[in-house]
Amino acid sequence: MRGNTVKKRGIVALLAAGAIVASLSACAGGGTTGGSSSSGADEGGGQLVGIAMPTQQSERWIQDGNALKEQLEDQGFTTDLQYAEDDIPTQISQIENMITKGAVALIVAAKDGSALTTVLEEAASQDIQVIAYDRLLVNTDAVSYYATFDNFLVGQQQAWSVLNGLGLTELDGTPIDGAPAGPFNIELFAGSSDDNNATFFFNGAMDVLQPLIDAGTLVVKSGQTDFNVVATQDWLGANAQARMEDLLTKSYSDGSKVNAVLSPYDGLSRGIASALKDNGYAVGAGWPIISGQDAEVLSVQYIETGEQYATIFKDTRDLAAQAVKMTVAVLNGEEPEVNNTTDYDNGVKVVPSYLLQPVTVVKDNITTALIDTGYWTQAEIDGAKAE
Repeated sequence: MRGNTVKKRGIVALLAAGAIVASLSACAGGGTTGGSSSSGADEGGGQLVGIAMPTQQSERWIQDGNALKEQLEDQGFTTDLQYAEDDIPTQISQIENMITKGAVALIVAAKDGSALTTVLEEAASQDIQVIAYDRLLVNTDAVSYYATFDNFLVGQQQAWSVLNGLGLTELDGTPIDGAPAGPFNIELFAGSSDDNNATFFFNGAMDVLQPLIDAGTLVVKSGQTDFNVVATQDWLGANAQARMEDLLTKSYSDGSKVNAVLSPYDGLSRGIASALKDNGYAVGAGWPIISGQDAEVLSVQYIETGEQYATIFKDTRDLAAQAVKMTVAVLNGEEPEVNNTTDYDNGVKVVPSYLLQPVTVVKDNITTALIDTGYWTQAEIDGAKAE
């Protein structure tokens, strides 16, 4: 399942495809719950929309939740924003409470998209509209629409960024004339197996990398290439760090070096970098090329200092805006705009989806992609510190 998989040519095209809604704030305020309408537009009429987010352990979900809260309240809705902290029973209970409070719609980024079937059936029985947010809700017909990014393309972009760092391709995958023959040692990481998006990322990346592995240009010295083996439970950096340390001990004790690491998320990338430093690698010549995702501020700093090569920027403001537009449309009895009606089969139905375009960020375009668009300031990047 590819989503929109037409290869983008050149970083300029990528930036254009990921055009920013400049008037929105990257880090809209708010805590874990909301309740007051803005004094502006009153389209929402004070109706309650529940926002169920998976965790506050990842910077991007805090930004997603805050952006949704602000944009809905700007349109006159009240909101109930809750974070499940990666606990399925907690998320189920939070959604049940939203239903009890009288929510007319739910925007759900699931901890586990397969674990909410019963509570979503309860929502459907009360004619509550459900929008899946960035993570597909599976095994249910209660989900109305899906707002996300082209996640197969995200995986391709992660792979192309690794190849770009190795001097093999441009950022859009175009081969570079006179590229080195290799072989290059690469290790693979995937996201959490209970997140449907993790398979999209991994499949997209392997669509790019597998031919080079087959040709011997890339070598997975550990032999670990199966998704279920390389998956990182709960997207935790500590889990990625532990696995990277194990790989270095078992597969690189002969003095050979890792040249690149496919990482699907910035938090994992930082854990991987820590393992490398603990095992004698130093930033500079010989430091592995490491990919990432989400443009977390500390990883942007890592890109500036050379500890991470790239990240994939998925603008939470744009995704929130799309989900809000979908919510308003369905509550008005209208059909929201979608651009994919074929690829997101959740096991019960093909969920009509809107896919936004991600942007590859490397050191050279941090300013244009992230600072000029108002997502981060240079001061925020400079001031980022590891927890």
